Amino acid sequence: MRVVLQRVKQASVSIDGQIHGQIKKGFVLLVGVSDADGDAEVDYLTHKISKLRVFEDEQGKLNLDIHAVNGAILSISQFTLYADTKKGNRPS
Repeated sequence: MRVVLQRVKQASVSIDGQIHGQIKKGFVLLVGVSDADGDAEVDYLTHKISKLRVFEDEQGKLNLDIHAVNGAILSISQFTLYADTKKGNRPS
C-alpha cells in the first residue's frame, strides 16, 4: 500500500465541475493499493496517519494530531502509485 499524504487547510475534489468531496483542515490522501496488501497494511497506515503530529499547537510547534484539531480526511484512489512505466508511456 502506498499513500501520499498532504496536510491542507481546505481541499475539494470535483469531477466535471461538480464537487464530490470537500474538507476543511485535515489530510488529503492519495491511496494506491496492490493485490499483496491486506489488513495488516491498512491497520498500520491507519494508526500511523492518525498519530502524525503535524498540526500547530498554541506555541506554533507541530505538536497536534488530526484528532486534536478536529481534522478531516479526504481519501482519493490513485492506482498510478503502483504504475509501471518502464515500458512505454502508459502506466500498467
